[in-house]
Amino acid sequence: MIPLIEWHPMAVHFPLALVITGTLALSAACVMPLQRWSSLLATVGTWNLCLGAVGALLALATGLAAIVGLELAGAARAAVALHVKWAVLTSVLLLLLAVWRGAGQVAAARPSRLFLVLLWMMTAALIITGYRGGENVYRYGIGVSALRGPTEPPRSPP
Repeated sequence: MIPLIEWHPMAVHFPLALVITGTLALSAACVMPLQRWSSLLATVGTWNLCLGAVGALLALATGLAAIVGLELAGAARAAVALHVKWAVLTSVLLLLLAVWRGAGQVAAARPSRLFLVLLWMMTAALIITGYRGGENVYRYGIGVSALRGPTEPPRSPP
């Protein structure tokens, strides 16, 4: 069985890709002059946003499960705590926006300007959350296995 800390990096990439794609598609739907293309982009953006919200809940769950047994001290502990705060905030905002868009409007309708402003703010928060998670890995080595010696026993000299 794969440890939960290894599932989290796999899970976080789906909401990042889906939400950024959805944000771009919904933004393009607002400026597209042709109604047919605007409707298509709005539908694609809505689906990506809603699927991204589900993915964010999965990423949040795997991330919280991964830190349960983690023993950290000092700067690494503070960095993980900050990442968790950003992740919870971003997930809640994303879920609210996905419900607003998915349940509150027809998928093919152009989004309002207010919705787009909030969506871009949430997307920026999602990118910051991902950046902070990357810092946890690359700066503090969280979730990275320690280097091991050779797997073969040393050979005796001839």
